[in-house]
Amino acid sequence: MITSFEQIYENLRSKPKKRLVAAWAVDDHTINAAKLAVEAGIVEATLVGDEKTIRQVCEHENIDISIFRIINNPIELEAIAQAVDLVNSGEGDILMKGLCSTDKYMRAILNKEKGLLPPKGILSHVSVLSNPQYHKLLVLGDIAVIPAPDLSQKVAITNYVVKAAHALGIEKPKVAIITATEQMLPGMPACVDAAIISKMAERGQITGCVVDGPLALDVAISAEAVAVKKLKSQVAGDADCLVFPSLEAANVFYKVNTQLCPNVKIAAMVAGAKAPCVLSSRSDSIDTKLNSIALAALTAK
Repeated sequence: MITSFEQIYENLRSKPKKRLVAAWAVDDHTINAAKLAVEAGIVEATLVGDEKTIRQVCEHENIDISIFRIINNPIELEAIAQAVDLVNSGEGDILMKGLCSTDKYMRAILNKEKGLLPPKGILSHVSVLSNPQYHKLLVLGDIAVIPAPDLSQKVAITNYVVKAAHALGIEKPKVAIITATEQMLPGMPACVDAAIISKMAERGQITGCVVDGPLALDVAISAEAVAVKKLKSQVAGDADCLVFPSLEAANVFYKVNTQLCPNVKIAAMVAGAKAPCVLSSRSDSIDTKLNSIALAALTAK
């Protein structure tokens, strides 16, 4: 079982390198993250974008450009589409967002003719969080893709976080379906959905995990809160995965951790496409982008 990002890198070094394709990779953060991933021995990297700008960034950052495969495409939208084409054609195992906006990046992935979404597929955002206040990694969904997931989308999110947890070596991850309370309140739709998903897992409709919900955040991750509230649960106090009721709730949790909690590490990707797609903010740190590459490499086929 992997319990830290350092262990993710150790695990990847023992496996064949994955092939990373970075879309519109013309900024120092993307290029530095790709460089560090190459130097860490976990990927081979292709940068798609304006070659002149890429060379200028590499020169400014003292990066040996020869470690990359460069595909010159000076038009942003065309560069993003070309990066997607490379993954579709089998020349890449992982797609990564460069300086382009999330909207442009996702449109290329969702393109019905040339995108990466399988028929009837559902894309979801999966994050892995390391917080020194918690005793293991947490897998989270969905922070950035599905604004108000319905029941079927929540089931998909649950399956994606479980798959990520399996990649971390967690044989039977404990999944908490988060709501505002651990009480089953019929008047709160999030509680109803959580109870249904828990029952689906109990009946074998969701496999490879233990699911409980509704669970408030405190009882999901705090053994002390579980003891105080006298809650009986296989998941409460020791969750591996958190499935949130909405993008807003998940995003607030994510931002509280990254902005107010020292020494937090995070990785993020889009799951459900034909290949893992690294989706980090343009303002995210190089470390976060590097961790996201590692997470995608760990889950890539």
